Order: sequence, then C-alpha cells, then structure tokens
Amino acid sequence: MFTPMEFFHSDSFSSQVRHLMAQHHVPGLAIAIVQDDEIASAGYGYACLDPEKPCTADTLFDIASCSKSMTAASVGLLVEDNEKYPKVQWETTMSSLLPDDFVMPTTEATQGVTVEDILSHRTGMGCHDLSYMGPQAAQPDTARSVTRNLRNLDMVYPLRAKFLYNNMMFTVAAHLVEVKTQQSFTEFLEEHFFQPLGMDSTSLQPSSARAKGLGGRMARGYEWFKEDSAYRNFPPPDAPESQGAGFIVTSVNDYIKWVKALLRREGPVSETLYQGLVRLRSFQNPDGKRLRKFESPLMYAAGLDVSWYRGYTVIGHGGYIGGFGSHFFFLPEMNFGIVAMGNAGNANPVSNSVCRLLINAVLNVSKMDRPLKSKKSKKKTPDAVKSDLTIRTKARPSDHTRSTRKNESRRDDKSDNVSNNEEAKDQTTPRDAPKPKSKKPQQKPEKKPRPQTKPLSEYVGKYWNPGYHTLTVDIKDDKLFVDATDRTFGCTMTFEHVSDQRKYIAHISDVYEGGDYKATTQFVFDESGRAVRMGLDFESELKHLIWFEREKDT
Repeated sequence: MFTPMEFFHSDSFSSQVRHLMAQHHVPGLAIAIVQDDEIASAGYGYACLDPEKPCTADTLFDIASCSKSMTAASVGLLVEDNEKYPKVQWETTMSSLLPDDFVMPTTEATQGVTVEDILSHRTGMGCHDLSYMGPQAAQPDTARSVTRNLRNLDMVYPLRAKFLYNNMMFTVAAHLVEVKTQQSFTEFLEEHFFQPLGMDSTSLQPSSARAKGLGGRMARGYEWFKEDSAYRNFPPPDAPESQGAGFIVTSVNDYIKWVKALLRREGPVSETLYQGLVRLRSFQNPDGKRLRKFESPLMYAAGLDVSWYRGYTVIGHGGYIGGFGSHFFFLPEMNFGIVAMGNAGNANPVSNSVCRLLINAVLNVSKMDRPLKSKKSKKKTPDAVKSDLTIRTKARPSDHTRSTRKNESRRDDKSDNVSNNEEAKDQTTPRDAPKPKSKKPQQKPEKKPRPQTKPLSEYVGKYWNPGYHTLTVDIKDDKLFVDATDRTFGCTMTFEHVSDQRKYIAHISDVYEGGDYKATTQFVFDESGRAVRMGLDFESELKHLIWFEREKDT
C-alpha cells in the first residue's frame, strides 16, 4: 500500500489524472498536497494550447469561489481584534456595522442579518447574479454599490429558513472589511495573508497579477464545444465588483500554503480564528437524500464546506468560473490537504475526482461504492480510476459562472404556462457547480410556437428595474434581442415568440461559454399596443418574474 506521497508520485496516479483530463477535455491541471509539514506538487498538460505552454505547479489560475475562505478569514480577523474592531462579532447585525449601505428588501431582514449569516448563505436573498455590472459597463458596480443594491432585489426565503448560495454576500463581506479597516480589500489580503504566508504569486484580480509581472504565468481559460470538436479560449477577466466572492489568482504551490496554515494554525490563522471559520452554520442538504455510503450530509461553515467521510472530517470548497475549475480539501485528523486547479469549464469533475483519489489514498481506501460515470464521453474508464472515484457533492446555484441558467429546469407557473422544455440534467456535479436545483414540476405538453404578427418595433426600447438596471431590447436578425454583455456574467438574449404576442422564451447565450439557457419572458402592452413592461425569469428560486418598466420615449 502506497503512502499518500508515494501514491502522488506514482505512475498509477499520473495515468489516472491524464485519463480524466482527456475524458473531460481539460487542457491543464495542477495539484499540490501537504502531509504534516511535507509538500509535493505537479502540473499536467498545458496552461495554453497555442502556443503550447506547459502547465506547472506555478501556473496561475482564477480559483473563483475557492477565494471565499479567505474572505471569511478576513472578516474573522476583525472579529478576533477586539481592540480595533470591538463591534465586529460573528453575531453582530450587518445593518449596525454598515447602516447606510446594508439595507435588505424587508425590515425584518435588515434588522436581523448578521455577519455570520452573510458568510454561510442563509440570508434568504436570491442569487441575482445578472444584477451586477462589470467593468465594461457604462456605470460599473463596486463592492459598495452591490451592497447598496440589495434593497432593490427580492428575497426568496425568510432569514435562516434555508441554505441558498449567494455570491453577493461575500462581496458585502469584502466591503465591510474595506469600510472598517480603511484599506482596499486587495491591500488587506496582501498584508494579512499573501505576504505573511509567502504567497508571493497570489493576487486579487488578474490585472493585479499582471501588474506584479506575473502575466506570463497565467493559464488561459478553455471551454470545449462538442459540436465543433474544438476549444474556445480566453484570458481570465477582472471583476472588481465581485471581489470577496471570487477572483483570487494563484497557483497550487501558493494556495497549498493557505491550506497548510488552516491545518497547522500557522501565520494569521490562530486557533480562535480557525474555530470561528469551521463552526457549522447551515445544512446544504438537510434531507440527506442522494448520499452515498460513508458520506454525511453537507454542511456550510464560513466560506467552507464541512462534511464527514468514513468518520473523518473533510473541510474545503470548490470554485468555478467559465474556463476554470478548482477544489481544495483538508482532513484535520490526518494533517492532510489537497489543492487541484484546472483551466477548463469541465475541470471541476476532474479536480474533485483527483482530490477524492488522494483522500482515499490517505485513508487507505481501495474502492468506492460507485464509480465516476461521464455521460459526455464514451471512452472506457480504466479499472484503476473506477476503483477510487468519486464523491457526489451538492449542486449549487451560481458560483461565479457566467450564466445563471445552465442545466436548469424551468417553472411553467411563472408566466401562464409559457412553454419551456429545458429539463434539468441528472449529472454528478462538483460542489459548487452553478446548476440551481428546484423542485421539478410535472412536465406539461410543449406548445407549438405561434407566428409573430405584431411588429417588433412595438417592443423595442429601454426597460428598467431598480435592482437589475437597464436592458435594451433591439431587433437583430428579425428577432427581439438584448445585449447584456455589460454584466459581470455577460450574455446575449434572443427572444422566441411562443403565443399571444406577449409570451416568449429568452435564449440566453453566455459571452464566453455560449450555450442556450432558456428563460420565460412576458410583455405587457398599453392601450396603444406598445410594450410597457417586460418580465424575465432571472431567478430560479422565485415564483414570479423580474419585471422591467419601459422607459418613456424609448
């Protein structure tokens, strides 16, 4: 039986990693592990395909929501410092700390949401990932404006009623850090985490990495398009309006130092801070359904997932953004930790599976009850891979994916039974895969679309919602069209008429990932026959549409 370090360096492990990468079309993958004080790392494949650039353990990746643990730890340092920040405690209400900025849509939520609520996805606020504006917008959002916009967005559940993944609240946490410390969030991370831990290659935002002269080490992001049998590639984008929720750029050689600090209580991680971070706060799957043998239900602490596998605590998080996927886990009882990062949209199943292989190695587990199965590949999975893979983990709403509509079943009751035949896909998904889950209604017969007879010019104009700002409806290729590429998760929308000249399906295509993610849409007309309101199904957990009012003279 191999030790974890021996298994990591074995030909068997390398073969399994390369097979998974080929199976899921992942150009490059980097992995690092820590066992006690010993660290090992390796890179596989390519950070860039044209020109070819090898992926190494020093290649830089956007780690998306793997950033959240550092955001929670940043707040935890304020909680720990009672001399400078005595009012900042886990149980302190956010409205008392940010009285002008933190206002929720209900008085109860405004007065009740605490620091630990925003870090454990239990505020009841919907995801609303298409509500914030990127750097390319005429009026880009900031962490403060995202915080102040909460009052204009809909709650989905009462406070603490249900776990509901929310990126915005971690941006709110970053804003809290900036207000209380009078430092930028970048400066705070550099001073309290990156520099003390020797994470010299780690930055917040790709532009910061380039400013440090590290641009040549950054991986390009890739999405595989099956119909073309080809990749689409792009550099990791900046999104300062989403700081705190993601957008740390790092390498496995750097990030394993953060995992080691959590394991060993090193550098900025005191025992008090650690206990504050890992305290259980939310049940992600309280019904315990779809669990495999030896798995516990999944909990959420503060920027960290917590579960138990074969009696051992497993703590970590996943990250996904278009073109990149990552995971980290650590097992406190075994003094063992893992980081895996890849440069493809399909990297998450690979990074998760690789982590599971290594967890099984450290626990001396030779066989999992259910093998990894990929519906996207007909390649035979080697027995060596089948024997050790993989964990089924909680599907989440958007984790900084570039579309909130991917692999999502739509509700027909939002717009008078407007037909939408997009069904949820039953897949083994990574922990933070951006695939919102809702109860699937009984499928209704698909209606044949009726012809568009009303002039498209009657719909054209600017439509405004206080939380989602302005969407401009134009005509393109004889269809109604919206260019929403100014959003953080930029996309375009092409409208297909369904019935009554007012019921449509918006086909949403991500600016990077492409795709066809469908959203129920409805228009309302005035007496003259011109459209004056537009409702869109932007929030999967809501039972109603998000309504936009047409601006006058547009």
